[in-house]
Amino acid sequence: MSFPTLRQLQDRLTALAGSCTGTLVIGVTGAPGAGKTTLVEALVRALNPEHQPVESRRFAHVPMDGFHLSDRELDRQGLRERKGAPETFDAYGYAALLDRLLSAGRTDVVYAPGFERTLEQPLAGDIPVFPAARIILTEGNYLLLDRPEWEQVRARCAEVWYCEPEEDLRVQRLVERHIRFGKSPQAAAAWVQKVDQPNAELVRGSRGRADLLIRGFRNLP
Repeated sequence: MSFPTLRQLQDRLTALAGSCTGTLVIGVTGAPGAGKTTLVEALVRALNPEHQPVESRRFAHVPMDGFHLSDRELDRQGLRERKGAPETFDAYGYAALLDRLLSAGRTDVVYAPGFERTLEQPLAGDIPVFPAARIILTEGNYLLLDRPEWEQVRARCAEVWYCEPEEDLRVQRLVERHIRFGKSPQAAAAWVQKVDQPNAELVRGSRGRADLLIRGFRNLP
């Protein structure tokens, strides 16, 4: 099977932006550590002219991670040790935000939540999405999950792409990420096996519903 190059993905998004009369949401999904965020950031960086004012940019990035439930809410529900699993996100809130972004004739700035990796907490109002945005790239693990709340998210996406790197690379990225943000190497490896890997298996079950399969990129500009 051949996979699209980064250039081909850029061309696809440019064509979609040129042909749509309103706004489109394009989803990028895959297992934890698949490189979704890195890919979307590289695409948005390449497609928006470097010196273009942010208010005029046609491509925007809205991550699913902003819809993590807070640690306090996870503690209330007894889900802290499952942080990152599907039920630890506000999927309906995510779909509602995408609805706002897709509103015909939108003239207001929509503020999407971001996610602070150092704190491991969502940040309200962190990402301004201006009306000029024609393509909203959104990425997260569960965009194709066969559950009612996540099907609401899929329904807002014109396309969903599935990112699938080599398995060894994906696991290595996960362990390194957890270490980078404060876990010991032993704790990082344990978290990957206990939490991330079961989530990865769940996500793999949704692979067949993707519109496009992407091989993970090792080095992106």
